Amino acid sequence: MNPSQSSETLLRFGLSLLETMEAKPHLVLLVSLLVVSVHLVSCARNFVVVWDADDIHKENRDTGSNGEVITLDDKDEKKGPFGFMDPQGPILEWDEFGDTEEPMEYVVDPGSWSHVLEHENRGEHPNEYAAAVRKMVEGLSNGELSVLNEAIRGLQSVAENGNVHAESTLAFLYASGSGVQQSDAKAFLYHHFAAHGGNLQSKMALAYSYSRQQMYEEAVVLYSELAAVAMASFISSKDTPLTEPVRLNEGFEESRESLKKFRGEDDDDFQFLEYQAHKGYPEAMYRLGVFYYFGLRGVRRDHGKALTWLLKAVDKSDSRSMDLLGEIYARGYGVERNYSQAYEWFLQAASQNHYSAFNGIGYLYVKGRGVAEGKNLTKAKEYFRKAAEAGDSHGHYNMGILYLKGLGVKKDLKVACKHFMTAANKGHPKAFYQLAKMQQRGIPGLKRDPATAAALFKIVAERGPWGSLMKWALECYLKGQTAKALLLYSRAAELGYEVGQSNAAWILEKYHNEGICLGQSGVCTDAERHRRAHILWSYSSEQGNEHAALLIGDAYYYGRGAEKNLDRAAEAYRKAQLQQNSQAMFNLGYMYEHGLGLPKDFHLAKRYYDQALDTEPAAMLPVTFALIGLYLRQKYAGSFIGRWADEILKAKLDFEESFNLFRVNYDNMTLMTLFACLLTVLYLRQRQRRMHYGQYVDSSPS
Repeated sequence: MNPSQSSETLLRFGLSLLETMEAKPHLVLLVSLLVVSVHLVSCARNFVVVWDADDIHKENRDTGSNGEVITLDDKDEKKGPFGFMDPQGPILEWDEFGDTEEPMEYVVDPGSWSHVLEHENRGEHPNEYAAAVRKMVEGLSNGELSVLNEAIRGLQSVAENGNVHAESTLAFLYASGSGVQQSDAKAFLYHHFAAHGGNLQSKMALAYSYSRQQMYEEAVVLYSELAAVAMASFISSKDTPLTEPVRLNEGFEESRESLKKFRGEDDDDFQFLEYQAHKGYPEAMYRLGVFYYFGLRGVRRDHGKALTWLLKAVDKSDSRSMDLLGEIYARGYGVERNYSQAYEWFLQAASQNHYSAFNGIGYLYVKGRGVAEGKNLTKAKEYFRKAAEAGDSHGHYNMGILYLKGLGVKKDLKVACKHFMTAANKGHPKAFYQLAKMQQRGIPGLKRDPATAAALFKIVAERGPWGSLMKWALECYLKGQTAKALLLYSRAAELGYEVGQSNAAWILEKYHNEGICLGQSGVCTDAERHRRAHILWSYSSEQGNEHAALLIGDAYYYGRGAEKNLDRAAEAYRKAQLQQNSQAMFNLGYMYEHGLGLPKDFHLAKRYYDQALDTEPAAMLPVTFALIGLYLRQKYAGSFIGRWADEILKAKLDFEESFNLFRVNYDNMTLMTLFACLLTVLYLRQRQRRMHYGQYVDSSPS
């Protein structure tokens, strides 16, 4: 039996043990040992690599988008489907300006739910897996537990026959506890089945899980493979590689201003842009062309419309449109591929000092297409250098490749690394990929660092075709299909998308009265919903979301979704405070003032209240109330006023309510004035009583 078969056998045996664990708790130890064994077996699996040690000594030449040079050996390699190397082979190959047809998303990511749900649109008869997924989406979208249970039975049936995509979907259901008893162990095992069988989304989920557990050696193996697939799919997927992570919320409220920009052609701003384009403004024409070419802001990709608007813009001498037209003709999107025409457009854009176009010219010289002189690496280097000197990220990336492979220059890994770092700092995804490969292996002057490599690979991997889940979820939310949006964001959250985690958690909190969350036996109880939201906020907080850190603190403070723990609440608030969250500062001030989870310290309380006001001036009213209360408690401790201040503040223990009540509405300044007047009256009355008491004592007989 080979390692692959033994791993599969062990894991399936582990799943059967988990089924009986409730009846026989002593099996927990056995299953734990089994999982360790599975992990050791799985370490022997093959994975895709792009740059291996031998590559550095080969004179390979290939290129990518915007003229990036991709230098991989194309001799006698065993190609897999959709244009890149079979995962069992040593090298992944892609050619972004190649002559092959563009594969669809379901070819790159065959387990995609969107492909499954499009069977009807393509007039295809759904298979058992597709039918089960459609029922699952229907059940979760409509809150129908019976439909969801039927879907689960269907998924289990096809999973038993080895369908890896069904296994991946079951892993998601067990992880969330939708229609089944929540089980992280079963979720892990099903994901391992699916990943071992080639399901890419399960590989993403496992890579993220390993990364969270600081198992970076395991994470980097999976992320490197996924990043390579993402690199290959940047133009092979029907969805743009330009991800648009849109947050549904701004603080506790919906991001209405941001969301309205993603309603596609129905958006008022888009219609105004279209109006300006019809009026002859080249900027508007170019932006419309970009929206249609890349499918941005909720607009469907349409290369024909993109070409129309870009041609109108070049009539107005818009150099950016010339550059993009060069790319369109080189790729053959919406037009017949024509390298000579592409060269002319690149040349026109470059003549107007649009430096990005130099990459396109350099690319054509690398390929020897569309230029009379044929292949010329010296000229290619000159054009790439001009782009890099102008600060263009693609130019730096291309120069990095030339120095990495010694193409037209002396090979120099340090110089290559410097160019890649410059490009990465400008957000170039392929530069992240090359740096990750260097960090994964280590090169002279750059120490091997699997943790950093995994983080860089993750940035690239999240731009793969499975990232369309985020776009699809946003479309559903904007259409009012909140439950379906929750399902899709939850799946994206499982794959490690921080915005997906934040959005799913926010939907659970915001729409808690609409029954959109299904648990094991029906609509989620408050405890189930809080638990799910708490986990999602925790994941989001780990990835740097300061609002999520704040809500984690609230969960521990109030005991929502987690056991009440004031120490951990203070720890979470401190994390959010370090990320300049003003409400976390306010909360820490309150906890110091009252000695809740922190030692009572009026001076530190005042410092945090002051920090909250400095960070967010709009919080003047709640902070002022808090400072007045703090002053009264310090000055009149034990007196009537001090006790009265305590009683008033005890009535406002909900941080969200007390902090946000007056934060934005300056019209409520009157309330603050009245409150100050009330305190003044109370103070004067107290003073009058003391004076009267003093006079009484003085006038009394001795």
